[in-house]
Amino acid sequence: MFTESAELYDLIYSSFKDYGAEAAQIAALLESIDPVYRTVLDVACGTGEHARLLAEIHGFTVDGLDLNPEFLRIARAKNPAGQFFEADMSDFHLPTRYDVILCLFSSIGYVKTLDRVAQTLRCFRNHLVGHGIVILEPWFPPDKMRTGHHSEHTGQGPHIRVRRVGTTEVDGRLSRLRFEYTIENGSGTRQATEVHELGLFTIDEMLAAFAVAGLTAEHQPEGLAGRGLYIARIAA
Repeated sequence: MFTESAELYDLIYSSFKDYGAEAAQIAALLESIDPVYRTVLDVACGTGEHARLLAEIHGFTVDGLDLNPEFLRIARAKNPAGQFFEADMSDFHLPTRYDVILCLFSSIGYVKTLDRVAQTLRCFRNHLVGHGIVILEPWFPPDKMRTGHHSEHTGQGPHIRVRRVGTTEVDGRLSRLRFEYTIENGSGTRQATEVHELGLFTIDEMLAAFAVAGLTAEHQPEGLAGRGLYIARIAA
């Protein structure tokens, strides 16, 4: 996945993703659902930017979980008060239960199949307190993805500039994103490539997966950034 770009991740995404606004939306949503929520597990936390903002600005106690050790190294540096665990989101076992489990920025797509979606959601349920909730931002459904989609983003920092060009291929229920990086720094220019594969699931399929996992979910079409949002509780 982010084998080439972990160190460049914040540089790229800060150029177009408004983490501050998203964290504020999440905090407001949690306040509206239950003002007593305080503990959060950010699953697929990446470099920990949502975690940092939810803790520093909005007063939550935030831990994180990710499969990428380089992401976790960055997240721990940003969030020294939190615990950050290296684990697969579909199979993790932590000693703590949380008021809120977040899974943002379409990370659920990386599990690729509906069976693994349900397995992941069971893990989420097992780490919730009784009154807790899951907030999950999905990847796009099958009818919203097409082969040939093109994207381009540029990030710049002290002594470094990165350009990322992405192209999308759809293969049945799998979307394949190919990212080509051009990285310029004091040592010169180098090229790098990553291929990301994400499963494509309909809203009805996702709602059914929540139910199989013992969760009752509702779907908000817009969500944080136009990809929708699921809000789920332990089923009665």
